[in-house]
Amino acid sequence: MSDVKTVPAAVAMLRVLEAWGVENVYGYPGGSVNSTMNALDLEKENIRFVQVRHEQVGALVAAAHAKLTGKIGVTLGSAGSGAINLLNGLYDAREDHAPVLALVGQVPSTNMNYDYFQEFS
Repeated sequence: MSDVKTVPAAVAMLRVLEAWGVENVYGYPGGSVNSTMNALDLEKENIRFVQVRHEQVGALVAAAHAKLTGKIGVTLGSAGSGAINLLNGLYDAREDHAPVLALVGQVPSTNMNYDYFQEFS
């Protein structure tokens, strides 16, 4: 039997963000980001999730965070309209050359390219 310890992909992703110095993730939970939300709960000692009322606010706060601190801002949005709602904040960050990372949910891979609910490409 192997002694290899497996780590969920979302937890591994958050550990990379921790290594980058990320302290906060700003966003709004949704079904397509449940694994990330679970990982944020597991890693809450290292990365704080700040829930906002709308995805657009999360992206704008992440942009403001990046502009004010010089560190990467991270925002989280669910699939479909949640991802689209991040665009204004991401554009704002782009225009001011502020480093922002958007974490976005997606429909299950088995359902991609079948016009699944909230799928876009």
